Amino acid sequence: MIRLPLGVDINNLIDDLRILSWEAYEILIYYSQMLKDTNNKSNILQNLNNKDPVTIADIKVNELIIKRINEKYKGISWEILSEENAKLGSHHCNSEAEWIWVLDPLDGTKDFIQGTSNYAMHLALNYKKKPYIGIVLIPEKDELWITDGKKVWCEKKDGSKTKPDMQRKKSLQEMVLVTSKNHRNKTLEELIQKVHFNEIKIMGSVGCKIASIIRGESDIYISLSLPGKSAPKDWDFAAPAAILKAAGGIITNLENEDLTYGKTNFEQGGILIASNNINNHENICMEIKETISKYNLYPLKAN
Repeated sequence: MIRLPLGVDINNLIDDLRILSWEAYEILIYYSQMLKDTNNKSNILQNLNNKDPVTIADIKVNELIIKRINEKYKGISWEILSEENAKLGSHHCNSEAEWIWVLDPLDGTKDFIQGTSNYAMHLALNYKKKPYIGIVLIPEKDELWITDGKKVWCEKKDGSKTKPDMQRKKSLQEMVLVTSKNHRNKTLEELIQKVHFNEIKIMGSVGCKIASIIRGESDIYISLSLPGKSAPKDWDFAAPAAILKAAGGIITNLENEDLTYGKTNFEQGGILIASNNINNHENICMEIKETISKYNLYPLKAN
């Protein structure tokens, strides 16, 4: 049984996370509305890096979450790893700490700028480098996905709640794949083509993709990073992994191994697979691996 740090009550913590998440919602919705006027884009963008843009919304939510955690839980022995702080090098995080908050204030920044609804806020509390508590806020859908480490549910802003409704399809050819809008490559395209999924949905934000699996709208997500190229980071996967696990799914690498968090570069490279059925996940990984090997699509680990 996992025990939270001394002085932290799980029920109070979840209530605090709900409150700060809906505060983040207000910020994200505000700037999302502003971006509908293209004249505001230059004022909201904080850099001109098209591959890795940052907006005022990223910064504001980042500041809010860190401030609220530090205000409410002074002296608690946990660290905060934030995408924005890691980019700026403005805050040292001890990646060997037992408890680490992992924050992505705006996952899917490109989608946010493009005016789609596929962006989210991720916040996870990792214990011994594994996601335990997870929050995925999807403002445009009025959804706050929460796991307390045991169960998972979705709250609306009015307080109403819904539960996961995942489908348990076993065959890859029966499954609906959800894949990236802004982070695709030819190797992934070819793999998708060879597997012959039943349907393919396109959307941004890992959190949005995982939520679509938990809702039962899709069944599987594949992240494929090419060797030597950019890869997703801990903050992209920690919170989505937590809510998916609590719902009965899982995210692993192609070898069906749990993701390792807290590496030096925080990268989650290679081929990662998220599915809605932990009991069938190993078979899914094996079948995808066989397809990759058959068509020599990607360098695989030597056995």
